[in-house]
Amino acid sequence: MKENRYSGIFAFFLMVGLTTLACGFGNGADDATPAPPRNAEVVQVAANTSLEPWLDTAVSQFNASETKTSDGKPIFVQLRPADAGQSVTDILGGAAPALWIPDEPVWANILADQGNSSFQNNCVSVAQSPLVIGMWRDVAEALGWPGLPLGWLDVGSLATDDALWNYYSGGELGDAFRLSHTHPGLSGSGVSTLLSLVQAAQTTTEAVTEADIQRPIVKASVGAFEGGVTWFSPNTRALSSAMSSRGLNYLSGGVMYESDVVNDGNGQIVAVYPFEGTFMATHPACINSAANAVQQEAAQVFRDYLLSEAGQQLALAGGLRPVSTAVPLTSPLDEAHGVDVSQPTAVFAPPSVASVYAVQELWQEARKDVNLALLLDTSGSMRGAKMDNMRAAAIQFVEQMGEDDYLSIIAFSTEPDLIINHAQVGPNRQKIINAIASLNASGDTTLFDAIGDGAILLHGTSQPQTTNALVVLSDGQDTRSYRYNANSSAGVAQANNVPVFTIAYGSDADDNTLRAITDRTNGNFFKGDEASIAAIYEEISAAFGGSVGVGR
Repeated sequence: MKENRYSGIFAFFLMVGLTTLACGFGNGADDATPAPPRNAEVVQVAANTSLEPWLDTAVSQFNASETKTSDGKPIFVQLRPADAGQSVTDILGGAAPALWIPDEPVWANILADQGNSSFQNNCVSVAQSPLVIGMWRDVAEALGWPGLPLGWLDVGSLATDDALWNYYSGGELGDAFRLSHTHPGLSGSGVSTLLSLVQAAQTTTEAVTEADIQRPIVKASVGAFEGGVTWFSPNTRALSSAMSSRGLNYLSGGVMYESDVVNDGNGQIVAVYPFEGTFMATHPACINSAANAVQQEAAQVFRDYLLSEAGQQLALAGGLRPVSTAVPLTSPLDEAHGVDVSQPTAVFAPPSVASVYAVQELWQEARKDVNLALLLDTSGSMRGAKMDNMRAAAIQFVEQMGEDDYLSIIAFSTEPDLIINHAQVGPNRQKIINAIASLNASGDTTLFDAIGDGAILLHGTSQPQTTNALVVLSDGQDTRSYRYNANSSAGVAQANNVPVFTIAYGSDADDNTLRAITDRTNGNFFKGDEASIAAIYEEISAAFGGSVGVGR
C-alpha cells in the first residue's frame, strides 16, 4: 500500500492566513471577538465548518441573551470551526471542547477508537444537510440538469475524459471538468465522498463493509474518480468559497454540503443530488462527559437553544435543514438557491469505524502521485531565522511525501541551482533531506529565471500518471533574472500547463507580482512569515493528499 501520498495540487493556498491545521483551541479571542463577561462560564464549541453561517449568528445571539447556569454564572460560548478529522486530532492533542458538532455520529466513535470516549454517549442531532455535488448552473444544465439524473460515477467519468466533457459542453465551459473534494483525513465530507463511490459501485444503500471496499470494481471506481480530482480542500467551506470566488475556469464542480451551495453559490452554483444516493449529515451535538458539571450544564443549555424554534430558524437561514418539524423547509432552501428539498431520494446508511478506516486506506492507493518542483529562495536576505525555519519546514514536508512521488528542488540566489533533479522520493528521501539541510543564504534573487526553469523541468518530466505542480517561496523582489521576467516566466508555466503556487515569505516579498503569476497559471498565493511557515507547509501537505488528520 502507498502511504502519505500527495495529489490534486491545485489549491493548497486556498485561504490566506488559514492555520487551523496546526492550531488547537486557544483562548478564543481576537480583536473582533467580544470578551467574556466577568465570571462567565466560557464554553468552547467545536463544530463542522459548514455550520459556521448558522453558528456565528446563533452564538452571537445566545451570548447577547446573557443566559445563566443554575448557579447564576453567565454562559459565554466560543466557536471553533474545524471539520471532523481535524477536531479528532485537536481533541486527542488536549484541546477538548465542552460541545462537539461533527458531520456524523461515526466521528465520535472514531475518536473513541483513538482513545477518547468522552463524546459518545450524549449526542443529539441539531441540523441536517445532504452531501451534494455543487456545480456551476451552466455546467449542470449542459449535462441535462435538472431533468437528466446524474450520478457519482458519471461525474468521475467527466473529470477524467476531456473528450466526453467537450461533447457535453461544446467546448464553451472550459477545456476540462475540474473536480474537487475535501481531504478524508481532515473532513467528514471527504470520507463520505469516497464511501459514496463505494456505495454507487456496489449499487446499495446499505452500509458497506471492509470486504466491500476491497472489491476490484470498487477499487476501479474510486481510482477513476480520484484520477479526475484536481485538489483536496481542508473543509467544504474553503472549497465552496474558492469555487465561488475563482470561477468556472478554476473549478467546475466540488463535493460539498447543500448548505455550502446555499451560502456560497449565490444562485449560480446548484446542488446535484447523485441518483445512486448520498449521505445525510445529521450534525450530532455531543456533550463532553469528561468536562466538569458546570461545563456540561452550560453545553446542554446552548444545545437546547440550538434546538429551540429560534435556533432552528437560524439554522434554516444558514442553509441547513432544521430537525424541528415546527420550522418548515422554506427559503433559502429553494430553487433560486440551487436546492431541491425533495431530494435526495436515496440516503446511504451511516458507516462503521472500520469502513471509514478502510476507505481512507483505499484513497491512499487511488490518488495520483505528484511531480513537484520546489523552488526555494536562498538569497542573502534569507539569512538567519528565515532560512532556519524554511529548512525545517521543507524537511518535514519531504518526510511526509509518498514513496512514489517525484521531487525536484531549485535553490535560487544569484543563479538558479538545480540541486535535486526529478528524484523519486522513496529511495532518495535522505539524500533530499541532506540537500535541504545544507542550503545557505547568499547572493541576489533570480526569482523569474527559477520559475521559468522549474516550469520547463516539470513539462519535461511529466507523466500521465502524475500531476505537476511548482511551489515557489521567496522573501524579496527579483534582482538579477536575465532570461525571464514576471510576464514571460508566468507565460512559460501557463504554456506548459504548470500551475505555480507561491509563498510570499516576509514583509519584503513582492506580493503583487507573486499573486499575478499564480492567478495567470491557475495556482494560488499565500502570505507567510517566520511564525507561520510550518503551518503553511502543513496546509500544503493536506492539499497534496498528505498524511494529516485522522486515520488508522
